[in-house]
Amino acid sequence: MSMLKRTAALTALAMMTATVHAADDLQAVPTMNSGIVPAITALVVFVISAAFLGTVVWPKLNGALDERAAKIRSEIESAEEARRQAREALEEYERNLAEARAEAQKMLEETRAQQGAMAAEIRSKADAELSHMRAKAKVEIEAAKKQAIAEIYSESVLLATAMAGKILEREVSATDHKRLTDESIDQLRSANA
Repeated sequence: MSMLKRTAALTALAMMTATVHAADDLQAVPTMNSGIVPAITALVVFVISAAFLGTVVWPKLNGALDERAAKIRSEIESAEEARRQAREALEEYERNLAEARAEAQKMLEETRAQQGAMAAEIRSKADAELSHMRAKAKVEIEAAKKQAIAEIYSESVLLATAMAGKILEREVSATDHKRLTDESIDQLRSANA
């Protein structure tokens, strides 16, 4: 930075020298005697300043500008990379979300299918149990019916025997009673069949 200040000071000094000499002569076009030395001095200072600026200052400025441009390019590339990564993360998130939704839908359908199967199994068991209960009830009803009929037959035979005994005025023996009972039961069964 001190070199830049020195160059600026030299340039300013050369310009002041040329201005002072020009102000002394106040001529629009300097003559050979009055303006040649300041003109040459100004030209030499200008060439030295231009050479110094071209060899020392401009490369540093260009280097700084190139460095700044590289930094900006690097930041732009970083931003683009971050945006690309964010886009990929968003796409990954959307894919995961779609997979999760599909999995949830699949689980829901499986649950519904399981519920349907369980309902069908429960209905099947209930129907089987109901059929079993009906069959058992029919057997019990049939057994109760047979027992009631047998009791009715027995009572009927006893009544008939008692009436026949009174009519005949004699008593019926146990063998007669058994024979009459069996005959009456057989007649009732054949009548019901």
